Amino acid sequence: MKICDLTQFYSPLSGGVKRYVHEKVAYINNYTPENEHVLIVPGPKTEVTSSARSRIYSIHSPLVSRSSRYRALLNLRAIEEILDRERPDLIESADPYQVGWKAVSAGRRLKIPVVGFYHSHFPEAYLRGSARLFGERGTRRAMKLTRAYVRRLYNRFQVTLVPSEKLAGVLSEWGVHNVRPVRLGVDTGVFNPVSDDAQATRQALGISDSETLLLYVGRLAREKNTRTLFGSFELLHRRRANEFRLLVIGDGPQRNELRKLQSRSCGENVMWIPYCACAADLARYYRAADLFVHPGVQETFGLVALESQACGTPVVGIRGSYMDKIICHDQEWWARENSAEALAGAIARWPTKKLSTVGGNAAETAGSQYTWLRVFEELFCIYHEVRANYRRF
Repeated sequence: MKICDLTQFYSPLSGGVKRYVHEKVAYINNYTPENEHVLIVPGPKTEVTSSARSRIYSIHSPLVSRSSRYRALLNLRAIEEILDRERPDLIESADPYQVGWKAVSAGRRLKIPVVGFYHSHFPEAYLRGSARLFGERGTRRAMKLTRAYVRRLYNRFQVTLVPSEKLAGVLSEWGVHNVRPVRLGVDTGVFNPVSDDAQATRQALGISDSETLLLYVGRLAREKNTRTLFGSFELLHRRRANEFRLLVIGDGPQRNELRKLQSRSCGENVMWIPYCACAADLARYYRAADLFVHPGVQETFGLVALESQACGTPVVGIRGSYMDKIICHDQEWWARENSAEALAGAIARWPTKKLSTVGGNAAETAGSQYTWLRVFEELFCIYHEVRANYRRF
C-alpha cells in the first residue's frame, strides 16, 4: 500500500504534525516492507527527496511566519501533478484549508480514498479568544459558521481521525460522521528516564540542587496560552524569589513578551532556546527539569506533555482540556481555571519530594501505552478498513 500524507503544517521548526509524519515514515521503513510513503509539503523551493521507500515532495511556497517558518501551500496544481504521478492507494490530509479541499477533489478524480486528520481544533484556538473584538454575539455567529465549515469539509473524507476521544465526541455533536479517535505516541528509545545526563544538563544551565527547574516546550503564541505561562512565572518570582527557574524552548509571535519577562525582574531566572532540532537534546532537557508546565487549554493531544512524562518529568497545567486523558499521573495539583494566578498556585503546590516518584510512575505508563509502534498498528488497521470499504464507482 502506498500512502500519501498531505499537509502545509510542516516546516524546519514545526512540531507535532511533522513529528507524526516522520514517525510514520520510520514505521513503514522498519516494520512494513510492503508499504511505501509519499509526503507533500510546502518549502522554500520545489524538490523531491527520496530515501528507502519514502519520498518527500517540497513545493515552493511563500513564507507566512518568520518565527515558525510556516509556508502557505498555494500551488494546488503541483499537488495534483504529484498525485497523478504517484497514484497512492490512500491520501491523508492534515489540513483544514485549501489543501484539504484539494485532497478531497483529487481523491474523487483519481478514485482514491481520502482520510482527514483533525490535528488542530482551530475553531477553539482562533475564535474563542475573539470575544473582546467581536463581542459575544459576533463570536457565537462565527463559531456557528465555523462548525458548518467543519461539517462540510470533514464529511467529505472517508474517515476523520482525531487524537482525542473527547474531541471526537465534539466533532460528532457538530455533525461530522465517521470520526475515529487515534492517539499519538512517543519514541521511548529517545524519550525515557534511564539516562544519567540530567545532572550534567542542570549544571550546564546553571541550576542548583535547591532550585526547581520549570520547562515549557512549544510555540510562543496566543493559541498556546503562553501569556498565562509568563504571568504565572512572574508571580512565582515575586513571591518566592530565586526558588524557581524557567526554561522556554520554542519561538513565536509572543517572543517579545518573553523578552520583557526576562528584562523586568526575572533576569537570569528565565532562559530561552528558540528551537531544539535534536530529539536526544530535547529529551535531555525534559529529564533535567523538575516539572513540565503546559499552559495550553486548546490542545487536541499534547505531544510534548507525553514526551515529558516518558522522560520521567511530571506535568502541571490547567484542567479541562482535551489533553487531560494523556496525563499519566494525578492532576489534583493542576489549576482549575485559566489564569496566571491559578497556574502559579498549581506550580507552587506541587510537593517537590514527590516529583521523582510521580515522574517515574508516569514514565512507566507512557512507555507501555503510547509507543509509536502501537499507534501505527492501530492506524494501519483503519487504513486497510477504509480501503476495503471504499467504493470506486
